[in-house]
Amino acid sequence: MIEKQFVKQKLNEFQIQTFLKKELTNCGIGKIEIKRTPLGEKIVVYTSRPGLVVGKKGETIKRLTIVLKKKFRMENPQLEVGEIENPSLDPSAVAERIVYALERFGSKRFKSIGYQSLQEIIDAGGLGAEIVISGKVPSSRAKSWRFKAGHLKKSGDIALSKIKRKSMQALLKSGVIGVKVSIMTPDIMMPDKFEVKEETKKQIEEKKEEKIEVKKRVRKKKDEIPSNEIPEVKEEVKAEEKDGNNKKE
Repeated sequence: MIEKQFVKQKLNEFQIQTFLKKELTNCGIGKIEIKRTPLGEKIVVYTSRPGLVVGKKGETIKRLTIVLKKKFRMENPQLEVGEIENPSLDPSAVAERIVYALERFGSKRFKSIGYQSLQEIIDAGGLGAEIVISGKVPSSRAKSWRFKAGHLKKSGDIALSKIKRKSMQALLKSGVIGVKVSIMTPDIMMPDKFEVKEETKKQIEEKKEEKIEVKKRVRKKKDEIPSNEIPEVKEEVKAEEKDGNNKKE
């Protein structure tokens, strides 16, 4: 029973997300979070164009709230708008811009649209990006065009869990054009990167002083003890040096 409730809840959340994305087209929608609170369901819509989502005097939010109550039987839905800090690093916002440009200007300008979007991602600080536009662009046969720049992981855990991806479709008179955007954001830590902490000047000076003291002791013992007892002294000195190294560690 618990499993069925869990699946039903997730399915309901997915339906709400798809509904809101359809209603808020060309608004630069990123991710949509649904949180359950004691007061009701809290829905946060992240967008690069919050003004369009809110609408004039909040009309759009009011209309969507009424629809969510009736269609999805939500008791007290609370719609909130969150602004995307950097839309050029959000694959959903980038893919939506490309789709909007293709639907407005047609497939003849797909190269300039692809390169321009790619340059915006790199200028925003992206480590790497790839944009794939597939379909009848602009020939009569379907083709795939790939625009890529920087370093983008294609395999491993980083490629599966860290790389941000989004796929969308542009509806043109010539047919459907698919748009895939993959972005490697600057917050991703690569496993081959590491930082070396430099020793402070005080630590270096302390080590030098300790080495000087050990050398002075060795010289004193060599001068004070006869030559026939030097081998035994050497063993004592080695033992002292080992003790000093263990203390440093």
